Amino acid sequence: MTYEHLDKDLVNALLENGRASLRSLAEELDVSVTTVSNHLSDLEEEGVIRGYTPIVDYDAAGYDVTAVMQLKVEGDALAEITESLREHRQMMSVYEVTGDYDVIAIGKFRDTDDMNDQIKALVTDPDINQSNTSIVLNAVAENEQFELETDES
Repeated sequence: MTYEHLDKDLVNALLENGRASLRSLAEELDVSVTTVSNHLSDLEEEGVIRGYTPIVDYDAAGYDVTAVMQLKVEGDALAEITESLREHRQMMSVYEVTGDYDVIAIGKFRDTDDMNDQIKALVTDPDINQSNTSIVLNAVAENEQFELETDES
């Protein structure tokens, strides 16, 4: 294997098995354990790999209501609102977006009462001009990751 695509191949191998040992990664990529360790450290330092975490099935854990919130926010309050949403423990994703709304936030809740209480608390901020909340009926694809492309892919 050439080192030209090693970082991408290493990321792709970890996407297949995030718990793979350095030794098994080295064998799969046909390089030394030291090389894998060095490249992995570089990827972590560069922020390409931000951590290692289990994939949680929130439905199985009792959080089976997913809500997608769209918010229109006063321009100068955008950073404050997005930070508040980001810090909310049940918000999975918070995006500043173009279009009719300024923010899209996706949250997981135990039930509709839990969702309703928390969303009401979030959207009562006077800097939120308008909100629209949709409840997800079926998650066709969620939290998917994809392999990085190499010239060989």
